Amino acid sequence: MQTGSVTTPFGRRPITLALVRRQVAMVDIKPGKTADKWKVFRDASAAMDLLGIQSNSLAVLDALLSFYPDNELRQDAQLIVFPSNVQLALRAHGMAGATLRRHIAVLVESGLIVRKDSANGKRYARKDRAGQIECAFGFDLSPLLARSEELAMLAQQVAASRAAFRKTKESLTICRRDVRKLITAAMEEGADGDWQVVEEIYVALVSRIPRAPTLTDVTGILEEMQMLHEEIVNRLEFQGNPQNNSTNDDHNEQHIQNSNTEFLTEFEPSSRKEQGDGTSDIRQPLKKQRKEFPLGMVLRACPMIADYGPGGAIASWRDLMSAAVVVRSMLGVSPSAYQEACEVMGPENAATAIACVLERSAFINSPGGYLRDLTRRTERGEFSLGPMIMALLKVSGQSILKAG
Repeated sequence: MQTGSVTTPFGRRPITLALVRRQVAMVDIKPGKTADKWKVFRDASAAMDLLGIQSNSLAVLDALLSFYPDNELRQDAQLIVFPSNVQLALRAHGMAGATLRRHIAVLVESGLIVRKDSANGKRYARKDRAGQIECAFGFDLSPLLARSEELAMLAQQVAASRAAFRKTKESLTICRRDVRKLITAAMEEGADGDWQVVEEIYVALVSRIPRAPTLTDVTGILEEMQMLHEEIVNRLEFQGNPQNNSTNDDHNEQHIQNSNTEFLTEFEPSSRKEQGDGTSDIRQPLKKQRKEFPLGMVLRACPMIADYGPGGAIASWRDLMSAAVVVRSMLGVSPSAYQEACEVMGPENAATAIACVLERSAFINSPGGYLRDLTRRTERGEFSLGPMIMALLKVSGQSILKAG
């Protein structure tokens, strides 16, 4: 294979260190290495977005490969093709000259081909007396052979991402359908609770789906839609249990079943006197929920907590938990109360609870007592953070879009 030393392009075209590194890498191709040129082309086509090339660039690459006589790229072969621009344009489906030159530059920049320019910039081959090409100037296809494994891995990565996107989008479609129908059934059959609020949250989630969503977009919205689905099912299951149909004040203030738009009534816990001694209130405990909610949703519901994160921002659960420790101290919540919340709720949910308390701290007389009350309710399986977060979203208005 003719790789030679590092060469520079003819005329005003500049050389970059990236181009130098690519030419050096071609020298290190493993002896005896081979690759099917059309398989390499298919892999490059599949990974075109990752490579930063377009369909016209692939058309030019396809034309260049057609000038190479063998189907197999070999390390010990002469891998330089030298078509004229006229010949290349014809095989690239009649591409205009300016367009052709632009996409050749794209292929060079992406590291799929290398220019091997002659002294005058012309493309040609010099043959020996036996008729064998001993020196050629044009486009070197060696990078395709050198990067064949890399291109195959990129193609597999793209295929896996597309499969994951299809699966996630399908799950979102099913979850979205279920949530819509459950809300409709609850509203039509007069189930207890402010289902208009729940519907507004659903509409807000749907409105955030971009026209051309990415896997990250769909995954984030799916997590929030699944949380909403779980909360709806929990509410309906709670109402369907005849043992839960108590009429005392404590029943009316349980977070799991009440999403009153008057948030203060729901958010402030009952006093012990209002709750009674518990001997006359027979309940079936609800399932404990230690699954953390999507961080993005928590930050939309509780934007104030971000001011206490590292550098005044929160980018991860670790940041949120660090901020919660600062806020805990500021609110006067004892270390033992927060530690107990972490053990019962889980550290992520305990930090979320602190963020919720901070958001409405002006309306809570005793943040420490409030947190202990939530911890006890969680331990009995009677409390979930979901309605609290949804109520905060409703109050803040940051992720709610009213239907109609």
